[in-house]
Amino acid sequence: MFKPMTFKVQKLNDSLVNTMRQLGYRPLGYTPAGELNCVRPLGADYPRLHCYVTKTLLDGFVFSLHLDQKRPSYGNETAHSGDYDGEVVEGEAARIKGVVGL
Repeated sequence: MFKPMTFKVQKLNDSLVNTMRQLGYRPLGYTPAGELNCVRPLGADYPRLHCYVTKTLLDGFVFSLHLDQKRPSYGNETAHSGDYDGEVVEGEAARIKGVVGL
């Protein structure tokens, strides 16, 4: 099982949805677990950065980030083709941290 890159942010200056839009992400909605599901295409639809954000008890946020290389497929192929580390993911994490003031 692959683990997305995760990092914490203590506070945001705006709402979570507005912050994600300012970062260039398109909010897709909330998961049943209460995570905000967002994507940021890097061209057409794919590849795209994919981020789940969870609010913590003390007004902090946990970002879980990965890179979707292609559309999920099913059948005889793998269900997901994503990168969970590497230059693009690490650069995006650093960009997010810089924008939100870490």
